[in-house]
Amino acid sequence: MKKISVVLCTYNRAQSLRDALNSAAALVLPDSVDWEILVVDNNSSDQTRNVVEEFCGRYPNRFRYIFESHQGKSRALNAGICEARGHIVAFMDDDVTVDPDWLQNLTAGLHDGHWAGAGGRVVPEWTCSPPRWLSKESPYAVGPLVAFDPKCQAPELDEPPIGANMAFRREMFEKYGGFRPDLGPCPGSEIRGEDSEFGARLLKHGERLRYEPSALIHHPVQQSRLEKGYFLTWWFDKARSEIRVSGIEPGTKYFIAGVPLYLFRRLAVWTFRWLLAVEPGRRFSNKLSAWTNAGEILECFRQSATTRKRAQNPALEEGARRAIS
Repeated sequence: MKKISVVLCTYNRAQSLRDALNSAAALVLPDSVDWEILVVDNNSSDQTRNVVEEFCGRYPNRFRYIFESHQGKSRALNAGICEARGHIVAFMDDDVTVDPDWLQNLTAGLHDGHWAGAGGRVVPEWTCSPPRWLSKESPYAVGPLVAFDPKCQAPELDEPPIGANMAFRREMFEKYGGFRPDLGPCPGSEIRGEDSEFGARLLKHGERLRYEPSALIHHPVQQSRLEKGYFLTWWFDKARSEIRVSGIEPGTKYFIAGVPLYLFRRLAVWTFRWLLAVEPGRRFSNKLSAWTNAGEILECFRQSATTRKRAQNPALEEGARRAIS
């Protein structure tokens, strides 16, 4: 019997969670597949538990409720993986809706061991027109508004899928570990990238990931996200995540306070372009580039300061190593 577990992590989104679970309840899979939905409540204070328990009662043995008190997206994801019974572990978010054949299409190619994982298409659902400073086709819109459609010529992905729509054979977590707890939203930090880092880790080790555009998920474009402040914060924190994962450019020689000199130069260039631009879309795009550089600078500075502290106190180094592992 083929077994699939879907892990859905949630925090204080009871209203959108209900819509997500309703769509998950309508999933259609062959009788030869045993599947379950694990909802990991990451210490919510709203009606999340009541919503999940309602589905557990309506669909016995299909939905399970898991409580993870240690807040942080990666902690919740790893808790779900530990509780999953499936040979394949899939992931969806608490603010999406899935097509009835989503799970079947996403996981169909993972049962024979040829593929390590798969990613599906995520389509933004617009309920309003974008503001003048944002184009739907802008590369800066893809991340904050949650979209994934790489237009692959072949079924094989050369980039990681995103957490709203991905699946992996369980052995991948046993072989390469779980999601990094220093990445992913948590109290006091909106740094993301826990999903893409895991996919990139597999690709780095030569594992093959499949793109399945027919595994379709719909993600609403929320009005609260169509604010300049949200975009600026998202890309600022995205840049910090990239530094944590990939570090600085190889061969860098010159630093100021632990920050590569080239980052200051880039910040100056993009700030200058931002100030000179007139067209709203171009002006904001340049500003986002400047904010991205600022995020890289901040993370480099903080990492440099942390490294100095650890060198002075070996106990801090050991604590950091345990936190990441």
